[in-house]
Amino acid sequence: MKIGFIGLGAMGVGIVSRLLAAGHSVTGWNRTKPKAEALIKAGMKWAESPREAASLSEIVFSIVTDSAAVHNVALGPNGIMAGLSKDGVYLDMSTIAPDAHREIAAEFKKAGLTMLDAPISGSTITLEAGKASIMVGGDKNAFERVKPALLDIGAKATYIGDNGMAVQMKLAINLVLMVEVIAFGEGIALAEKGGVAREVAVEAMLNSVAASPVLGYRGPFILEGKMPETPLADVNLQQKDMLLVLEQGRKLGSPVPLAAAANEMMNACRGLGIDHHDFVTAHQVYRMLGGISK
Repeated sequence: MKIGFIGLGAMGVGIVSRLLAAGHSVTGWNRTKPKAEALIKAGMKWAESPREAASLSEIVFSIVTDSAAVHNVALGPNGIMAGLSKDGVYLDMSTIAPDAHREIAAEFKKAGLTMLDAPISGSTITLEAGKASIMVGGDKNAFERVKPALLDIGAKATYIGDNGMAVQMKLAINLVLMVEVIAFGEGIALAEKGGVAREVAVEAMLNSVAASPVLGYRGPFILEGKMPETPLADVNLQQKDMLLVLEQGRKLGSPVPLAAAANEMMNACRGLGIDHHDFVTAHQVYRMLGGISK
C-alpha cells in the first residue's frame, strides 16, 4: 500500500522500518529531517509537509508527542487533512486525551474524511520483535480496510469502539504498566534493604509469578551498568501519560489512587535530577528513601 508516516521518533522509525520490510511504499515527514536519513537510505520517500505525505498515500499514520502536535500535523494549513483523499484513512497513534482526539476527528468528519485513533502498545523492543499490539477506535469498516497494514506493524490489531475509545484503553493499559514497574522497584528495594543482592532479587522477581513482559525487558535496567543511554520512555514522557490518566480519572469520577502514587514517584525522580533515565529508575528513589543509597 501507499502509506504516509508523520513523526519519526524512536517508535516512528521502528514502525516505518517494519512497513518497508513488508513491502509497503512509505512517504515520511518529521520536523527535523536528519532523523529520517537512515529510513530514506532504506527506501522511504521524503515529504516536505504532512500535507504532501497525505496526498501521496492511501493510509496516513502519525505518532507525535501530545495533542497540540497532533492538532498541528492534522489540521494545520500544511496538515494531513489538507492532503488526504476522500477514500483515504488517517490513523493517529499518539497517546493523547480521548476528548482531544474526538475534537480533531470531528473536524475530519465534517470534511467528509476518516480519522481513527490507533495507539500502539509496546516499546521499541516489542515492536522490533513483532510483538506490539495496536488498538483502534472509529469507523469499523475503515479499520477492516487498514487492518492488513496494522498487522505488518504488530502481532495484534484490535477494534475497541468509537473514536477515542482506543486512546482511552491505551491510558488504562499505561496505568497498569506504570504501577507495575513502580511496584517492581519498590519490591526490589525492600529485598535489598533486607540483605538480598540486587542481582539475585531481580532474577528471583523475573522468575516469579509477578513476572511480565514489561518487567522482563525493563527490570534488568536497574542493574549496574544496564540503564540504557537512550531510554525506552524517560520519566518525563511517562509522567505525561500519567497526568492524562489522572485527568481522565477526574473527568470520569473514577478513582485512580495507584496512578497518583506512581505519579508522585515520577515527581521524586525529577526532583533528584534522574528524569533523563528510563522511568524504571524510580527504583533508585526507593533505595535513597530506604537509606541504602546516597
